Amino acid sequence: MTTPKIKRLPLGNSDFRSIRTENYFYVDKTWYIELFEQEHNKNQIFIRPRRFGKSLFLSTLSYYYDINYVNEFERLFGDLYIGQNPTPEKNSYAVLKFDFSGLNTLGGADVFTSSFHQKIRSTIRKFLDDHKNIFPDTIDIIRQINREQPNLSIVDWAFDIAQSAGIKIFVIIDEYDHFATDLIKLGVVGGDDFYTTMVKSNGLVRSFYALLKSATTTSIVNRTFITGISPVMLDDLTSGYNIAANYSLDERYNEMLGFTREEVNVLMEGTGVEADKINIDMEYYYNGYLFNKWCKNKVYNSSMILYIFNQILRTGKPPEYLIDPNLGMDISRLQHLIQKESNRKILVKILTEGCIVSNILVNFLTEQLDKDASYFVSLLFYMGFLTIKDSYLDELRLVIPNFSILTVYWGYMRQLVNETSPDTTVEEAMLKEAINTLAMEGDIYNFIDYVSKNVFSKLSDYDLQHFNEKYIKVMLLSYLFLKNVYIPISEYEVDSGRIDIFLQRNPLFPEVRYEWVLELKYCKTSAKESEITAKRQEGLEQLNDYIQSHHLKDRPNLKPALLLFIGKNKYEIVTEGIGTENHVNKPNAL
Repeated sequence: MTTPKIKRLPLGNSDFRSIRTENYFYVDKTWYIELFEQEHNKNQIFIRPRRFGKSLFLSTLSYYYDINYVNEFERLFGDLYIGQNPTPEKNSYAVLKFDFSGLNTLGGADVFTSSFHQKIRSTIRKFLDDHKNIFPDTIDIIRQINREQPNLSIVDWAFDIAQSAGIKIFVIIDEYDHFATDLIKLGVVGGDDFYTTMVKSNGLVRSFYALLKSATTTSIVNRTFITGISPVMLDDLTSGYNIAANYSLDERYNEMLGFTREEVNVLMEGTGVEADKINIDMEYYYNGYLFNKWCKNKVYNSSMILYIFNQILRTGKPPEYLIDPNLGMDISRLQHLIQKESNRKILVKILTEGCIVSNILVNFLTEQLDKDASYFVSLLFYMGFLTIKDSYLDELRLVIPNFSILTVYWGYMRQLVNETSPDTTVEEAMLKEAINTLAMEGDIYNFIDYVSKNVFSKLSDYDLQHFNEKYIKVMLLSYLFLKNVYIPISEYEVDSGRIDIFLQRNPLFPEVRYEWVLELKYCKTSAKESEITAKRQEGLEQLNDYIQSHHLKDRPNLKPALLLFIGKNKYEIVTEGIGTENHVNKPNAL
């Protein structure tokens, strides 16, 4: 019996032909090509978060449908599902692929317009050059383009050339909305609403889609497939391009991008990743995405899986870094929305309660983005920062998909505190050392004292309006995520209730000595001593119940602590003797 040949891990490779011809492992998703081809509407839209494999799927479509690769069909697709079950339209188009990432949105309307036109010209030039064997006079036409530098009219040139050659076009658009958030964020420039000028009314972007729509009505363009990360521009393009069907939330396509658990196992076997080198719960860290409430199978973010597998294959050891550092870039795209007070409240609610109930909007009106909370929640869903847990009456219960995404939230909350409270000064080195003391010496005082003096006592007027147990928990968690020696869990469920914060030992660091069960209480500065006493007693009783739970009773070196905050300047820590009558208080008054 021969040993299966180990293939290369396709990290960072989204070119289907390269993957298939250079010994990379390919997770077969090609049966979805057949499914899409059977849809009644040939103009299709599909939205997914970043790094879910959209570009690779579009590349797969390109090689499958483009007439240029008819002689490579068996080599590229022969052993895949679609190779065994080819569809009527295989290799029957000239594929025209636009990618709207990388446009210049920072220099005003003129700069964006120039960047957009340049993108269109370069795409059409490549399209004509790639198909010069089937289009007449291609070299002369490209010279004319270089000489005259036409704007949107160049799109009609390409359509006319294809029509003259008797070839139908399949238009693929990647990152259709890449520039939309940037345009909205710019707001009013030079007296005009930048987004409205470019996208709505008779704007440049809408004019492009109007040309595309016109070509579909005459069947020059016989198929279109558009992807992005949100539906934020779809309604604004309605009059220019109202012919497409959006399949993003269709249950049949829930698993089309990303990896199922079975696919993760197949990928491990095919690339030689040894299971015993994975000493973490991959489902907890990377899984959890659900795009339709009726579906049962959750999917992993494919790039997260490739990232962790690459570390194992490179070092031959368990992974040292569990979170892809590129994740942190995504939430900056929503940064201007999170600055709104109503959206901050939503973010805090999600982080403190673990879920939020809302409907997912399919159509977006950009003028409602700053007015309707469901728009913000829906954007978090489409960008992969929330996912479906289950139904709640006629709405959905949405949760943070996994621990990787949770770390992004907490990192942003730290940044937000620093921005809204300019007097806040945090020396990360000192804070990290305090967390080390928490983990190795079982002393929580240094950590709480540092956060209290350098963060809580200097909060802005805005922050003080919301200062309560939930807000304190958000702040503590955001700083606990500075180091990865713990897996901090909010609202950890045990027999007798939910623990405010459970600091669970990270399996990558078994040398961590102490785990923590933290109960938070808060009283206003004006609270009477009887109220403070009642809060203290309530917290101690809860901790007594928690540590006797069967979830925790066998965990070694588990330390409970009551953190009682009084206003923003005073706190008490009770750590010793919980479960007995001998409690040890560490009061502090700044």
